[in-house]
Amino acid sequence: ACVDAERAEFFQRLFNGPTFRVYTSDDVIGVELGGALKNVIAIAAGVCDGIGFGDNSKAALITRGLAEITRLGVALGAHPATFSGLSGLGDLVVTCASRLSRNRGVGERLGRGESLKAIMKSMQQVAEGVWTCGAARDLARGLEVEVPITEEVCAVVHEGKNPRQAVMDLMARDPKPERD
Repeated sequence: ACVDAERAEFFQRLFNGPTFRVYTSDDVIGVELGGALKNVIAIAAGVCDGIGFGDNSKAALITRGLAEITRLGVALGAHPATFSGLSGLGDLVVTCASRLSRNRGVGERLGRGESLKAIMKSMQQVAEGVWTCGAARDLARGLEVEVPITEEVCAVVHEGKNPRQAVMDLMARDPKPERD
């Protein structure tokens, strides 16, 4: 993403190739937030895998995670359509589904009962969502934006909450229309 369309198009032409296609965006805030917040939702998706939930449950979580990311992004000035594009939905889906995703892997191991300390000690790379969830939660609270999945990921990761209880607490929330 780049606010300078000419510069964005230069890099688009530079990097486009037969196996890699680049799209431009002028929504720097939206692209940055999508890239950071998808890691938090991927931890939650991994918890679903670790607990043994099916694909429908994970799809619902990813969908609600996208709504959460979009709410926070719009509150910060991002364009809502950015989150339905490659840097939003595209990146979110692959990060939540890939067996190579570090963040999904952390969540899966948490869902199986491993401690965060043991998981982090065994990793050679960073799982950004572990550190992003607290900042995202605090930012959302300051803006009075509801981010229930992020809140529960933070509780599991930083407060030692049982992952099953976190899922139960999400499911026990008051029902509301899908667009809220």
